[in-house]
Amino acid sequence: MPQSERDTTTDSVSITVIIVAYNSGDFLQPCIDALAAQSFTDFEAVVIDNASTDGAVDALSLPDKRFRIDRPGANLGFAGANNRAARASSAPFIALLNPDTRVAPDWLEHLMAGASRWPDCPAFGSTQLRLDEPDILDGAGDSWFAGGVAWRALEGRPARDNPPEGETFAPCGAAAFYDRARFVELGGFDERFFCYCEDVDYGYRVRLSGQVCIQIKDAVVYHAGSGTTGRASEFTLFHGHRNRIWVFFKNTPTVLLPVLTPIHLAINLYLYLRANRERRAYLRRAYSAAWAGLGAVMKQRKALARHRTGSLRALIRAMIWSPLLVSRRGAKLDRAGRRIVSRS
Repeated sequence: MPQSERDTTTDSVSITVIIVAYNSGDFLQPCIDALAAQSFTDFEAVVIDNASTDGAVDALSLPDKRFRIDRPGANLGFAGANNRAARASSAPFIALLNPDTRVAPDWLEHLMAGASRWPDCPAFGSTQLRLDEPDILDGAGDSWFAGGVAWRALEGRPARDNPPEGETFAPCGAAAFYDRARFVELGGFDERFFCYCEDVDYGYRVRLSGQVCIQIKDAVVYHAGSGTTGRASEFTLFHGHRNRIWVFFKNTPTVLLPVLTPIHLAINLYLYLRANRERRAYLRRAYSAAWAGLGAVMKQRKALARHRTGSLRALIRAMIWSPLLVSRRGAKLDRAGRRIVSRS
């Protein structure tokens, strides 16, 4: 795709790339350096320093004037920091990028081309490959089981299994691409989540509004996967499980709640019973916090009702319903292995 012409009469750019940094260590500088080498150059990049204490942001060498550091003076979480940058941006698009990633040189170019092909789509995902095993998928969008479980689709599968461009339930926030105006209109990320599952929650709201999310196969990033927080850390487990429950109760259509709530409760019991003693302690904290916050979540649900204009049939079609696909960390594909697009 040819480079977009920069508007020489204003300081506007096509994309604001947002990198939320919190004790990102040795990941951060290579992430910035890879972004600076993009073939698509009409972007700005803001590094939000979430009150880091490891010195990585202080030591950062910014490649050129397109890059800047924003220090809000507190840890806003992944959700709050991205919202802050999105509200401050005047670009048509925002691109979210985890500090534990390295992007392919044509990453932004392919995302912009995808946005041109899908002009009515407000949310796009990238192909994520493992940073240390680039022939293995780290994820191909986020899948959602109707009973309330989310995962990175096809994680751990060979990269050759990555399906063609098409629908995903929600883009993974590690390398997502959003229509900025629509992101702000729909409320951005839920800041009560702080970190984890806020991307699935946002994708769910996009779907409830009648739009779809598209996975751009050729937009490639290499991802360490919880490289900063640790995949099995107390922080990750607490926020992941608490927020998963909130996503379910906040977004599941009313007509489906009586059917799916018993399944959701059974899933949580199963996850608890199969956990070891240490993880059970984390899960008890997560479940307790989830139930304690459920009243506020249900109030949010009512407040968001005006955006629920999408087709229930299309939403049901986009969800995973097979427990087998959950165990296989599958994606929603047609019989030919192609991604599908739900129509209203």
